[in-house]
Amino acid sequence: MRYYEEIGLLFPPERSEGGYRLYTDRHIEQLKKINSARDVLGFSLPELLEFIQMSDVIHNQRVEAKQTDDIPLKLEKIAELEQTLEKQLQMIDQKLEKLNLFRTELTDLQERVQIAKTKYIAIQE
Repeated sequence: MRYYEEIGLLFPPERSEGGYRLYTDRHIEQLKKINSARDVLGFSLPELLEFIQMSDVIHNQRVEAKQTDDIPLKLEKIAELEQTLEKQLQMIDQKLEKLNLFRTELTDLQERVQIAKTKYIAIQE
């Protein structure tokens, strides 16, 4: 987690008098997001950083939108939130497209292997 702090993925926690890091529930939630984006989506470190920064922006935009009673300002904050969410969804969609392309290539190869196998089994008989 210290490395994630150093590169800006995880915000630095407070420290105890003895110098130990004091992680909060927010740290744990952010770490879960990081692990999911890394493991499930296969994001690189720069992509992780961008994704997590957008998550922080989304959190702040939601708070700002909720805190104002000024309807035009609230609508402006909601529009900003909508744009940020769209960017984050685009990142995920790009990863999914790459995964689907890779899967299609493997499926095609698998089909060719099955055809070859069937052909050589028939020759052997």
